[in-house]
Amino acid sequence: MIERAIQLAQSGQCISVNDVRQRLRREGYVGIGVELGGAAINRQLIELLHAARH
Repeated sequence: MIERAIQLAQSGQCISVNDVRQRLRREGYVGIGVELGGAAINRQLIELLHAARH
């Protein structure tokens, strides 16, 4: 799930961490809050989302 979240963040198709989480839910992932609840992964996703937009 973390690998997929990173892929989504890098793709440029998501605009926020919440958007990444919603996409994962639609793809059938469960336990997203547990897997993506840490500060480190959230910070990494935010950085990847920002880089994908520039």
